[in-house]
Amino acid sequence: MEVPGFYIVRCADDRCEIVPSDRLADLPNPHPTGDRWGPYGELAEAIAKRVGLIRAGKCKPQ
Repeated sequence: MEVPGFYIVRCADDRCEIVPSDRLADLPNPHPTGDRWGPYGELAEAIAKRVGLIRAGKCKPQ
């Protein structure tokens, strides 16, 4: 069972999406490595982490 909150999921095109935990199974195009970060309790926290991942080169900006 997933913890409620938000996850950052790396897509096949190297973008990272922020998704609620209840939508994790519905992602159509996940990255082959299955990279994901979280859970984060609030959307603002997930957004800040995603910005950090983009700056670190782990995700491409949208």
